[in-house]
Amino acid sequence: MIFYKEERLALFIDGANLYAAARSLGFDIDYRRLLEVFAQRGRLIRAFYYTALVEDQEYSPIRPLVDWLDYNGYCMVTKPTKEYTDAFGRRKIKGNMDIELAIDVLEMADKTDHIIIFSGDGDFRRLVEACQKKGVRVSVVSTMRSSPPMVADELRRQADNFIELAELSQLIARTGGPRQQQQDGQARPGEPSPMLEEEEEEIDTATGTSAVA
Repeated sequence: MIFYKEERLALFIDGANLYAAARSLGFDIDYRRLLEVFAQRGRLIRAFYYTALVEDQEYSPIRPLVDWLDYNGYCMVTKPTKEYTDAFGRRKIKGNMDIELAIDVLEMADKTDHIIIFSGDGDFRRLVEACQKKGVRVSVVSTMRSSPPMVADELRRQADNFIELAELSQLIARTGGPRQQQQDGQARPGEPSPMLEEEEEEIDTATGTSAVA
């Protein structure tokens, strides 16, 4: 990772994308450690976390994580999921935060020297280019070591730096691993709920299958 101590840093975390990437590599993220790692590498201005929430549930498994992040140094950006019926009559739930993330990145570009985007979504390639034209360095955090790779080739090429999540995991992984999380069935502070992916992906309620929105 190439960082300079005098740089003003801002983190932009696509919650669903980062969770899926970490899950594919077999580890859970300790969000307290993640914040500390980047705070040590420059002047951390803001850390944004984006996620969609299912509002009509009596209990949301992701709510404890959202509340913890909100109280521990993260700027939470949330919105309600949307329910719709596809062409096959299947009811689906969708929550996409790309627009919110892109707008915040552009608004912060003039106030930062280095932007770190935690997502492998190729739709962000043009966003990265726009920031670079403003003189801002942009790093992308995702993984090439999953099957298939979680990062789009065009995004990786455009970024000033690509940070491989598998290598970063040594610094930000939660101790105890996924197995312990499955055993206790609860999320500890700084880690996602075991049910997180069901609320941040597009869910086919007829078959129980899902695809990242």
